[in-house]
Amino acid sequence: MEIVREQDVVPFRNRVREFSTRIGMSLVNQTKLITAASELVRNMLKYASGGKVILEIISLNAKTGVRLTFADQGPGIADVAMAMRDGFSTGRSLGLGLPGAKRLVNEFDLKSEPGQGTTVTVIHWKHGR
Repeated sequence: MEIVREQDVVPFRNRVREFSTRIGMSLVNQTKLITAASELVRNMLKYASGGKVILEIISLNAKTGVRLTFADQGPGIADVAMAMRDGFSTGRSLGLGLPGAKRLVNEFDLKSEPGQGTTVTVIHWKHGR
């Protein structure tokens, strides 16, 4: 799914809700996933002028979940460890985006190279925490 402007956020959130509903995810876990996804998609718009998100329903052993992969060709993150600290922000915000999103999902993976863009993959299982 292409995300290139603010108007793409609501249809994206609706797709995340649709995927999580399809696998029978509880409302609490849906809310966690949608909140994390909203943070990540807004970061992608703000810092990289958009990008792509791949939405997938996945199964591993007896677990079913939703995996979201956010990929952009933005400036990248110079210091990933610093960006993952609560309170850190380069965008004059509260700095809760990346670490907050990580706390809301079961699995969180961030890869970024300055000048090469950023890819964030999150998974939230049907019976997440």
